[in-house]
Amino acid sequence: MRTDNRLSRMLHVLIHMSSHTGAATSETIARMLSTNPVVVRRTMAGLREAGYVRSAKGHNGGWELARPLEEITMADIYRALGSPHLFALGLANDDPRCLVEKSVNARIHDTLGAAEAMILEQFAAMTLAQVRDDFEDRLAQTPHQCGHPHAGD
Repeated sequence: MRTDNRLSRMLHVLIHMSSHTGAATSETIARMLSTNPVVVRRTMAGLREAGYVRSAKGHNGGWELARPLEEITMADIYRALGSPHLFALGLANDDPRCLVEKSVNARIHDTLGAAEAMILEQFAAMTLAQVRDDFEDRLAQTPHQCGHPHAGD
């Protein structure tokens, strides 16, 4: 099953960007994420359009935070990424006349809807500054850095 990890990857990037001065190039971010700079530019474009990052071209160009982490929630980034599906579960549509299928689909739909609402509520209540603070607490307890180049380095 394929998973969509853009949210966790972009949160990772934004936390790194917050701790470094200067812009992070798409190439630097791509190395950090083990991906292609084109993928980074495409993904970051949604964050730029939403006003969370800005970009500059040319020498010393790259990506920078446009707002402090205290003003950005996980829900903000989730929406800027196009609100990807939270669950891989789907509904069966083999026989739309089947009452068992309708009952099963209704229960799954209602349950997933409630779970999604709860997750989005949690995302909306959590700022990226809180994620950064959690990282800093963990770093203070175990001084181990990520095993990749940091955005902004």
